[in-house]
Amino acid sequence: MAKAIAGWRPLRLVERNALVYRRTWYVLVAGLFEPILYLLSIGLGVGALVAPVAVGGGREVPYEVFVAPGMLAVSAMNGVVFDTTFNFFVKYKYSKTFDAVLATPLEVADVAVGESAWALLRSAVYAAGFLLTMVALGLVQSWWAVLAVPAAVLIGFAFAGTGIATTTWMRSFVDFDYVILVIVPLFLFSATFFPLDRYPEALGWAVQITPLYQGVALERALVLGDVGWGLLLHAGYLVVMAAAGVWVATRRLALLLRR
Repeated sequence: MAKAIAGWRPLRLVERNALVYRRTWYVLVAGLFEPILYLLSIGLGVGALVAPVAVGGGREVPYEVFVAPGMLAVSAMNGVVFDTTFNFFVKYKYSKTFDAVLATPLEVADVAVGESAWALLRSAVYAAGFLLTMVALGLVQSWWAVLAVPAAVLIGFAFAGTGIATTTWMRSFVDFDYVILVIVPLFLFSATFFPLDRYPEALGWAVQITPLYQGVALERALVLGDVGWGLLLHAGYLVVMAAAGVWVATRRLALLLRR
């Protein structure tokens, strides 16, 4: 029974974060529109100027159909990065939220899991809104797309765990420049905007080992209906990344919070 109750403890942090945003709900809603605006401006705007894109097997799709799944993966990443880096840093370093949390029956592992779960909840809402927009615009070509939201949650989980773990090494807000230094190249070089075969060979190999590319490839395959066993490799990569991030975050927080 104790173990069953302990399994629910991280949800107390999710509840706490939800209560905090009761009066600033518009901040959460604003995050829903950012990726949709990207889709409308880049996918539909630029898409009108770009020829159809080859996606393998002699098949071509309009540029906006090619870009949309990649933008879905990007929105899943962005949906958790802010919460698990900047917001987490403020709670840990300045407001001492986690010191107060650890004065309750909650433990360090509950902090890592609870904060990740809250970030994933936001990411799932953003992904669902983005996917509905894609459906409304006729950018979905397969019923496999129903798995695009769970895939987005997996992408978010991978970046949430890594984000929290990374934040435990940050000393001041200046260090957040390093986050931007990582996120921007991932965004630009993830095969979101161009097929992988358009990159120089060396860069193409480098792109394929990045975490965001795994998410882009996974989402694109589901939305286009190009489903195969190879998708398990992309999913496995993200699962390992997520587990490693939470493991490191838990141990770092235990050290820093002296619990």
